[in-house]
Amino acid sequence: MSDSRRFEGPSDLHLHSTRSDGTEPPAQVMAAAHRHGLGTVSLTDHDTTAGWAEAAEAAASLGMTLLPGMELSSRQEWRSVHLLAYLFDPDDRALRALTSRIRSSRLDRARLIAERISHDFDLAWEDILEQTVDGATVGRPHIADALVARGFARDRAEAFSGILHPRGDYYVALYAPDPVTAVEAIVAAGGVAIVAHPAGRAGVPEAALLRRMLDAGLAGFELGHRDNHASGVRTLRRLVRERDLIVTGSSDYHGLGKPNQPGEHTTSDDMVARIIDAATGSAPVYP
Repeated sequence: MSDSRRFEGPSDLHLHSTRSDGTEPPAQVMAAAHRHGLGTVSLTDHDTTAGWAEAAEAAASLGMTLLPGMELSSRQEWRSVHLLAYLFDPDDRALRALTSRIRSSRLDRARLIAERISHDFDLAWEDILEQTVDGATVGRPHIADALVARGFARDRAEAFSGILHPRGDYYVALYAPDPVTAVEAIVAAGGVAIVAHPAGRAGVPEAALLRRMLDAGLAGFELGHRDNHASGVRTLRRLVRERDLIVTGSSDYHGLGKPNQPGEHTTSDDMVARIIDAATGSAPVYP
């Protein structure tokens, strides 16, 4: 069992850096979290652990506890289901293979989307690469940033509601494992799996899927998130009580990529302790 007695709140367990689709490097994300008064944080870049070392060093220097994490992509038919994975073994072979395949698909997808857009807009692949850093997981947010830089959208939100809309002519689906497989991979790597923003625009996942995910080891839900709808949160709270699940609250901070600010939602100390105690793959980084 992990030592869960040394961390300090407030806790925000959903932050992104330039290693995926945030606009700030990991150290700068940690600095932003510190400015907002956070004591415990998690860097959860999409499908990558590339920012862990930098985040750990920065968090420790600022007196914060870091729970190394990741936001793992999964999909059931048309629905995207994102899973926040905490304290798993970053060297687990199966999980590494899974995230490598997702990142490869994300890159191929970005290239194809860019090619389609270039038929109608003066946008080149080089414009998109200018919005990334070495080692980053290239994705649609970087295309959105390129569209903004080229003057085709005012901001990411407009790019996603227009040119990059899922029902638009340029959309390309991303490979992602089904949610049950994703949960199983996280748990097998010693991690704790939480559904990110589970009551967002797409609504709560169907009950049958949630049951299968819970049976596979899903630990809980991120109910504190600005994208969640109240009706869906009420539905999930009933399930939380029935199953004694973990509940988290987080900002989903992306720097300038979203209006979300560190600490706008937080996770209680007892829930952070439950995550730490349930994990066997890696340990928190304490200051």
